[in-house]
Amino acid sequence: MITVDNISKSFGDTQILFDVSATFTEGQVNLIIGASGQGKSVLTKCIVGLHEIDEGQGAILYDGRDFSKMNRKERIEVRKEIGMLFQGSALFDSLTVEENIIFPLKMFTDMTQEEMRERANFCLDRVDIINKNSLFPAECSGGMQKRIAIARAIAMNPKYLFCDEPNSGLDPKTSIVIDNLIKEITYEYNMTTVVITHDMNSVMEIGDHIIFINEGKKWWQGDNKEIIKTDNQEVVDFVYASKFMQNLREKLINS
Repeated sequence: MITVDNISKSFGDTQILFDVSATFTEGQVNLIIGASGQGKSVLTKCIVGLHEIDEGQGAILYDGRDFSKMNRKERIEVRKEIGMLFQGSALFDSLTVEENIIFPLKMFTDMTQEEMRERANFCLDRVDIINKNSLFPAECSGGMQKRIAIARAIAMNPKYLFCDEPNSGLDPKTSIVIDNLIKEITYEYNMTTVVITHDMNSVMEIGDHIIFINEGKKWWQGDNKEIIKTDNQEVVDFVYASKFMQNLREKLINS
């Protein structure tokens, strides 16, 4: 579980986050949604330590451990428990599929080469990629690159998984595959998964717990059933921006 307790973040004279508190529960897919420029990415970067929260403002707790007050060495130990899935997959073009998976294992473990290779194969098998170890990222489709990135993200058997727009650039069918995979591994490994997304299919299908960020504040929270019938106008305007979603909402409310 990750707990964010009244954190704020400013860049110079510009304040981006205002006293945000939230709980991200283990074994669930926790979504952070909201319009562009409202503070979602800044919030996530604060949680993983890429941005420092404003001094004297709140705390970030990983299973009760105050990450915001840790020194560099202590934070490295927590980061070993974190898997990251970046928006553009962020695979290393010059490394093969297998070498990409092994990369964090080389950095953070004492595994032998054979043990790393076995772990890479296990993770690739988990995301349904078989006998593709020697390919380079450029030889893989966008959907396959996302699955490879997920395999790399779980290589260290993380307790916490962060995904930044995992469906960005993917077709609807492949997006559903990625959503289902994220949900499956979250439940299977009882991870605390945090996903930034604009994809309404993701909201409806895998949103166990949803936080809506607006103007740098936590504006609303609930699950994918509660968001359908919310009367919070800012959430309604965001989620049901399209005519299709508006019609869907009417049908669900009237059913």
